[in-house]
Amino acid sequence: MTEHLDPLNVAYQAFGHFEHGLATGEWQAFINMLSDDFTFWFPVGPYHGLNVGKERAIAFLQYVSESFSEGLTLTLDRVTSNETTVVFEFRDEGLLLGQPYKNRVAVSFDVRGDRLCAYREYFGSDGKSN
Repeated sequence: MTEHLDPLNVAYQAFGHFEHGLATGEWQAFINMLSDDFTFWFPVGPYHGLNVGKERAIAFLQYVSESFSEGLTLTLDRVTSNETTVVFEFRDEGLLLGQPYKNRVAVSFDVRGDRLCAYREYFGSDGKSN
């Protein structure tokens, strides 16, 4: 008998690990929550578009940590969910490659059991307005 896992609770746990990774560069707890067939979509840069596989995700998270070497702080604004997908809207700020950075971001986590099977990120604010 399998215990029913609430996708919202799983997603909140993953988001906590995601936030910790952005702040510290320590991603292992987040990586541990990814399914083996994990996919992610990112809007810009060398990871633009659809990316497939846990190894690709690990490389992406390393890239993020190198880009934000001093970490990012997040302020969660809104959470929206259905039976399988949870969207977190937040503001983040820090240094991007040594330059001041502020943005508004939405990340979408697809949950299967106790794992994330997909991630999509959307952003676009230049940080000049809140």
